[in-house]
This record gives sequence, structure tokens and C-alpha cells, in this order.
Amino acid sequence: MEFIDYYKILELDKTASDEEIKKAYRKKARTLHPDLNPNDKQASVKFQQLSEANTVLGDPEKRKKYDKYGKDWERGGEYERYKQSNQGRRQSYSSGAEGFAVDDDFSDFFASMFGGQTRSQAKYKGQDYHSEINLTLNDILKTHEQTFKVNDKNVKVNIHAGIENGQTLKLTGLGAPGMNGGPNGDLFIKINIANTTTMKRTGNDLHTECALDLYTAILGGEVTIETMLEKVKLKIAPGTQNGAKVRLKGKGCPVYKKENEFGDLFVSYQIKIPDNLNDKQKELFEELAQLSKQ
Repeated sequence: MEFIDYYKILELDKTASDEEIKKAYRKKARTLHPDLNPNDKQASVKFQQLSEANTVLGDPEKRKKYDKYGKDWERGGEYERYKQSNQGRRQSYSSGAEGFAVDDDFSDFFASMFGGQTRSQAKYKGQDYHSEINLTLNDILKTHEQTFKVNDKNVKVNIHAGIENGQTLKLTGLGAPGMNGGPNGDLFIKINIANTTTMKRTGNDLHTECALDLYTAILGGEVTIETMLEKVKLKIAPGTQNGAKVRLKGKGCPVYKKENEFGDLFVSYQIKIPDNLNDKQKELFEELAQLSKQ
């Protein structure tokens, strides 16, 4: 994956504030999101680059390193440690090309980083790549593969059922090539899960509501609800109160990397009070009111 100018991707300069970076990312994400461009591969690549830019520039510490070291910002810490370990034997020499004195440690480190001839030829790990995958709650009900391009290569990612929103997957060795025979960097993929259902996820459990008419709540009966995978019939006990909850064991989300294990589904009953009663219905309710007082 070639170097990406994150500021150029966001159409900002280096003086942009944190708030300007957030606004620029949100604005572009709305137009490049894969859900809005399902068959546009170019938009998908641009969205990945946009997400990467936001990941780095949206983090103050990462942005500081990026501004200082550019495309090699992730190796900045390595140089600082290298410099500290060699402070006892620092020297200066004149650079023939530029004609000014430079720190010997600095020149050795960055010369090896940029492919120059050095005395140490130290090995350095390649730059890590960062990307994102956008899923829905329905997508994580079953284990499946996702394929996308990295550096013109198709990369297959195994998405395990029950994966969490915000979870990061690490694909070892799929980052930039190492320097001087060092190992390749890694590819980190952040999982974004959009909930397009009426259910709320809490860990492996799901929560939903079920509307009950007044008569079923009072007299009891049966209702049908939809879980994530199927329809289920529930028996309603007579005298069910508003807000009462029932637990459907094993009807929640799959447990991550644990086959055939599921969370639970909690159903909250919401009783609907009838309106627009006709005269006969009002009369019957008045009779019930009188009987309840006796």
C-alpha cells in the first residue's frame, strides 16, 4: 500500500483543528460509505483511505508522530529509543550533500529506514496498515468470509459470528515490507457494526419490545414475535403488567468463537390502551369500573 497523504485525503492543511478533522471526515464518509456505493470499488478504496486518515489524524498522539515523521510515523518511537541507547557514543560529521552537521545516530537510523548504506544495516519492521469493515447486526449471526483489496491483492478475512462492534482484527504480515530484511508490518481491521434492527444488543444478549393489546394483557392469550433468526410464539399470562419482561434463553447473539453458544433475548411487554371506543365499548368499561368498586 503506497503512502497516503492523510491531509490531502481530508482536503485539509496541517493547521486544521481537531474539530475540523472530525467535520471533514464525517462529511466525506456520508458520500463514500459502502452502503451508499455498493458496486463502486473506487468509492470503497477511498472510504478505506478516509478511515485510515481519520484513525491517525483523529488521535492527537498519532497525529503528532505523523506530522514529525511523515509516512514513517509508526517508527518514530523506534528512533527515539535508538537515539537514547546510543547517547554515549554520539558523533557529528559533515554531510557532503547538504554541508551541515548531523547526529550520527540520526543518520544511521534514517539512512537504514530509507534504504541508504549504513554501518549497522539494522532490520526494521514494515509499517502497519489500518482499515475498516462495515457490517450489520444480521451479518454477525453466522461466521463468514469478507474479501477486500490491499495493495492490489485480494485479502480474505474470516468474520466469526458474534464479533463485537469496534473490535480490531490483526492480520500478521500484511502490512508494508520490512526494511533490511526485517519483518513485514501487520494489517489491523476495525469492525464497525450498524444495528438496523429494532433490537438492542448488550454483549451477547438482545433486548426488544412486544406490543400487547389491553384485552390480551388482561385475559391472556398468545402472540408471535420475531427473533433474529426465526418467529416464536409466546404465551401471555392473564393479568400481564405493562413493562413485564420474559427471557428467551439462547435466542440472542452468538458467543464469539464458541460454536452453538448464544446469549438470551429479553422481551418487554408494552400494553396499548385502546382509543376511539364506540358507545357500546364505553358502556362495558363503565360497567367494569362499577364492578371493581363493589
